[in-house]
Amino acid sequence: MIKELSDLGKKLREEESDNRLIHDALKEEPMAIDLVIRNDGSFRSFILFDKIPTTVEALSSKKGKARLLLDKPEEVLGYKEELKKHQLFIDKIQVYSKVGEIKPVLLFYGDNKINGLEVALKEFEKAIPEKERANNIAFRIFNQDKRIHEESAVYKAIIKNYERIQSEQLSKKALTCSICGEKNYPVVDTPHGMIKKVPDGQKAGCALVSYNAKAFESYGLAGNLNSKICTNCARTYVEGLNWLLSNGKTINFKTKNGKGKQRFQYSNRKNFGSDTAIVFWTRSNEIVKELDLINETIDLDIFEAIDKNLKPDEKEVRSEELQLLLNSPFSAKIESLSNVDIDRFYACILSGAAARIAIRDWIEISISQVKNNIKKWFNDIGIIRIENDRVKTAFYSIKHLSESCAIHRKKESDGKSYYSCDYKDPIISRVGTILWNIALRDQRPPISIIDKVMRRIKSEEGRINGQRASLIKLILNRNNNGGVMIQEKLDTDNKATAYICGRIFSVLESIQRAALGKNINAGIRERFFSFASTSPSSAFGRLMKMSQNHLSKLKGEKPGFAVVLDKELQELFSNIKEFPVVFSLEEQGQFAIGYYHQKQDNFRKAIEKDDYKAIIEEEEE
Repeated sequence: MIKELSDLGKKLREEESDNRLIHDALKEEPMAIDLVIRNDGSFRSFILFDKIPTTVEALSSKKGKARLLLDKPEEVLGYKEELKKHQLFIDKIQVYSKVGEIKPVLLFYGDNKINGLEVALKEFEKAIPEKERANNIAFRIFNQDKRIHEESAVYKAIIKNYERIQSEQLSKKALTCSICGEKNYPVVDTPHGMIKKVPDGQKAGCALVSYNAKAFESYGLAGNLNSKICTNCARTYVEGLNWLLSNGKTINFKTKNGKGKQRFQYSNRKNFGSDTAIVFWTRSNEIVKELDLINETIDLDIFEAIDKNLKPDEKEVRSEELQLLLNSPFSAKIESLSNVDIDRFYACILSGAAARIAIRDWIEISISQVKNNIKKWFNDIGIIRIENDRVKTAFYSIKHLSESCAIHRKKESDGKSYYSCDYKDPIISRVGTILWNIALRDQRPPISIIDKVMRRIKSEEGRINGQRASLIKLILNRNNNGGVMIQEKLDTDNKATAYICGRIFSVLESIQRAALGKNINAGIRERFFSFASTSPSSAFGRLMKMSQNHLSKLKGEKPGFAVVLDKELQELFSNIKEFPVVFSLEEQGQFAIGYYHQKQDNFRKAIEKDDYKAIIEEEEE
C-alpha cells in the first residue's frame, strides 16, 4: 500500500515539475501575508492577499522546528509572546546567514531591530484582521515582486543543506529501503510527515507510520528505523495520501428550494459517516466513472409513465450512464490474456485514531474487474419503486444503503410525524465500508447486516422503505445457496413461506385501511410487524380474526373491493401449508421483502384504480 502511495506521490511530482522546482528539500505551502521590509531591514508594511501556494523548505514535522523565511506570526514575530517558537525561527535564519539575499532579514531581527521587528509587531494587529492572523507570513523587499524565500539562491542553499545532511546520514549507516529497494536515500528515525483532513483525526494531521514507544520497536532499532522507509519514499507517500484526501473542485448545485449554492466535491475520496473515508486512484490516473454511479441514488423508468407530459428527472444523464453500464458486455476474461498491461485500481479505507491513521482495508484490483463487479452490484441492488405515477427501478447509493441501518428518531413537523436519520451513528461507516468492498470485489455481504436492518424496521413500527428492501435483497441474493432469488419487483412465482407471509401481512394491512381509513393511530403494521416477522404462527392467528371483522365492515361499504382483497388473501393462503413457529434471520428478510413488494404493487394499481388509492400511504425515503 505504502509503495503505491509513494509511486503516486512521485508521479504527481513529475506532472507538476514543468512550472515549479521539485525536490525532497522543498514543499508547497500556503501564504497570505507579505511582510515588506527595506534593504536596511526596516519595516515598511503588511500586505494581506488571498491565500496562494508557494514553494518553501520542507519539514517532515513542525514540532520543535521552524521553516526558513515563511511561517506563522508566532514564529516570524514572536506574536502572542511565543518566544520559544520565535527563537527557533531566528536560529534557522542564522543557519543560512551566508546567503546574500537573506541579509535584509538578518538586519530586521538584528542591527535594525528597533525599526524592524519591534515596529512590525506593533503594526501587525492594526494591519491584519483577527481572523487572518493564523496565515503564513512571507518576507518581501520593498519595490520587488519576488519574495525572499523564492529567490533561486535561497532554494539552492536549502537543497545543498538538505543533501549534506542526507549524505552524512547515508555515510553512517546505509539501509535498503523496504519500499523502493534502493540505498539512494537514508533511512532515519525522523517523522515521515503529517496527513491532513483525516476523518476523526487531529486537525494538525495524523501519522501513517509512527513509533513512539519501545513496545513498538524490535531488533534494537529505534523509532521509525523499524519501518525502513527512506526519506524520499516517506515524503512521496505522504504527498500522495495528502493529495488523495484533498483533491477535488468546487461545484454549483441547487437546493430543494431552488437556491444556487456551492460545495466542494472530492475527486478521489468518499466519506462514510463521520469517522471513515475511502481514497482511491489508478496507476495511470484513469477516471473510473462507475465509482460515481455507486455513490448516487439513481432511478430508471421501467414502464411508460401514465402522464405523457411529465418532465424527465434531473438525474437523466446519470440514468443514461447507468443504463449503458447495465447493457455493457464487461468480462473479466481479459485478465487471462498474456502480454497485456492491466491498469490497476487502488483503494484505502481509513479513519483517524488520535494522532495516528487506522487503515481498515486495502483494495488492489484491475480496472476491468472493478467495472465488471460494479455492473453485478447494480444487478443485485435494483428494487422497484413507484413515485409520481412512474414505475421505476431504484438503485440506491452506498451512502443511502448504509444509512438504512442507522438509528432514525421520530420527529414532528407541521402536524406530521417522520423519522430522521442520526448521521453520527457509527453503524453508517461500518456498513458503508463493507458495502464498498462488496461492490468492488464482488463478495458476499455478512448475513448479520439483515439483523441490523430488521432491528431498525421493527423499532420504527415496520417502516420498510426502498433502501432497506434493496439492502436486504442484496444480502439474501449474494448469500443464496440454490434457493429462490429475490426479484426487483413482485414475484408471483416465489413460493417461499416467509415471502408469502410478508405479502399476506401487506394484504391484511390493506383490508384494515380500506375498512377503517388511512388515518389510524396504530394499524396492524405499527402493532404487529415485529411479532409477525418473528413468530408467524402466533401472530397470524390473531391477525386473521381481526381481518374477518374488517372484511365484514368493508363488504357493507365497498363490496366489490372487499371481494378483490379477499380473493388476493385466499390465493396467498393457498400457498401456505402451515405457519412456522419462528422465522430465521434470512426468513425475516424474505418477509420484509414480500411485504415491500406487495405494497409497491398496491402503488402500481393505484395509478389506474381509485379503490387502491384509499389504502396506500405516502412513502418516506
